[in-house]
Amino acid sequence: MVTITDIAKACGVSRATVSKALNGAPDIKAETVERIRECAKEMGYHPNAAARALKMGRSYNLGVLFSEPTGVGLTHEYFSRIFESIKAEAERLGYDITFISQNLGTMTMDYLEHTRYRSCDGVVIASADFHDPAVVRLGESDIPTVTLDYIFDSRTAILSDNIQGMEKLVRYVYEKGHRRIAFIHGELTSVTQKRLASFKKTCAALGIQVPPEYIREAAYHDPRSSALQTRALLELPNRPTCIFYPDDFSYIGGMNELERQGLQIPRQMSTVGYDGIHLSQVLRPKLTTYKQGAERMGAEAAKQLIEEIEHPDTWLPQQITVEGLLLEGGTVAEPG
Repeated sequence: MVTITDIAKACGVSRATVSKALNGAPDIKAETVERIRECAKEMGYHPNAAARALKMGRSYNLGVLFSEPTGVGLTHEYFSRIFESIKAEAERLGYDITFISQNLGTMTMDYLEHTRYRSCDGVVIASADFHDPAVVRLGESDIPTVTLDYIFDSRTAILSDNIQGMEKLVRYVYEKGHRRIAFIHGELTSVTQKRLASFKKTCAALGIQVPPEYIREAAYHDPRSSALQTRALLELPNRPTCIFYPDDFSYIGGMNELERQGLQIPRQMSTVGYDGIHLSQVLRPKLTTYKQGAERMGAEAAKQLIEEIEHPDTWLPQQITVEGLLLEGGTVAEPG
């Protein structure tokens, strides 16, 4: 195993100089740093993680809390894009990631206990019930924490532009001529509340009256519940001409129900999704949807968390909103 001493002998410098060069100390000449790092690479040197953690007072390990009630989990493209970007940015900055749960083998522990058990320097809360006492306890602890699409006091939050995204979708279908617009939303979370409020506010600004029966609750990433709510909307005496779905995956349930009842999309019913996952763009017709900036959200979460960990004296909490993109698709046409 190659050691710092081996590199020092090969480069003709002290062990302290090698250590400083490998750890980015500013008092070593650039050409010396480059020579030492090149030598270390050629010799196959890899730092000892335990020794590094002991010396620096950090584990270089980030916790990621992901709790998703429908069981879709990491198979859902939106979340997988977020986690891949968290991982990539963390690794670029020299950190590993560990998923945090309330179970470890036969042991049961809450999120904060698991975070400390794994010696995580900080945590990204990517998806969770933010009213769960165990999540609140973690969010209020002394461990650096960044949240996605939720705001804790004194914590940095990375937010999708749910308000603007919904407004753009409503205005788009309005310009296509729709005035009877229904919204099947997900379960009541902070994300849902923002989208629902934006939907109602934008409709009101455009002079669109939305009957109470046009607002339906289903569940995120659950085609079955969206299919049932689609059926209920189609049974109304004055049914809508356009239906908004909680997300692109849930739309599959609505699409199947519309086809079952012999309705063509978009000629006889226009449809809109949310998330912009790859699946939405391989369907025929392509789904009109709003693509969230998942990659930037994940990367920004990791970047901001590491900034707090490494520079606690100058760190200030922020709320960073990440913009998305409306994908026009082919599921919205002028009402017949």
